[in-house]
Amino acid sequence: MAEPLPPTRRTFPGAGLAKGLAVTLRTMTKKTVTAQYPDVQPDLPPRSRGVIGLFEENCTVCMLCARECPDWCIYIDSHKETVPAAAPGGRERSRNVLDRFAIDFSLCMYCGICIEVCPFDALFWSPEFEYAETDIRELTHERDKLREWMWTVPAPPALDPGAEEPKELAAARKTADKLATAQETAAQETAAQDTAAPETPGPEGTP
Repeated sequence: MAEPLPPTRRTFPGAGLAKGLAVTLRTMTKKTVTAQYPDVQPDLPPRSRGVIGLFEENCTVCMLCARECPDWCIYIDSHKETVPAAAPGGRERSRNVLDRFAIDFSLCMYCGICIEVCPFDALFWSPEFEYAETDIRELTHERDKLREWMWTVPAPPALDPGAEEPKELAAARKTADKLATAQETAAQETAAQDTAAPETPGPEGTP
C-alpha cells in the first residue's frame, strides 16, 4: 500500500513576490563591495596564478617542463658548448646553453605542472595578470619578457622559527666565510711582510 503524500504547504497569492522584494530590500541596505578596477588594483593572494616568470640562471635546459606540459606551449632551443678543463690534465666537458625559452599563453591552461616539475627552481608564478593583447601572436612571451616577470614574483613565506636553515643559504654562507677568512689571512701576511722588510739604504750623501 502506497504511503500517503505529505500535506502540501498552503501559500497565499503573491508570496513569491514578497520574498523577492525582501531579498531586494536586504541587499539595498548592505554596503557595496564593488571594486573600482582599473583605478583600484585588486588585492590578490601571493599564490595567484597570473603569469609565469623565468629565472634564467637556474635553467639547465633539461627540457622537463616542455615534455610534461599537457598543452605543449613551451618552446625551448639550446646548443652545446665545450668548457675547458678547470685544472691542467683535466677533461673538457660540455654544457647546454639556452638560446630560446618561450611560453604561448594563448595555449597555456595555467595548470602549474611546469613549475612543479622543474628540478632547479627556474619557473615561478607571478600574480600579474594585465598582459592582454589584441593580437593572439603577442601572447607568446620570449625569455626576455619572462625574465621581467620575475621582478613581480612575491617573496617566499618565512620559515618556521624552529626550521633548519636552507642548504643553499648554508652553503653560500660557508663559502662567503671561507673567502672572507682567506682575504683576511692574505692581508695579515702582506702587512707582516711590509713590517719585516728592511729599509733600503739610500745613496751616499742622502739622509
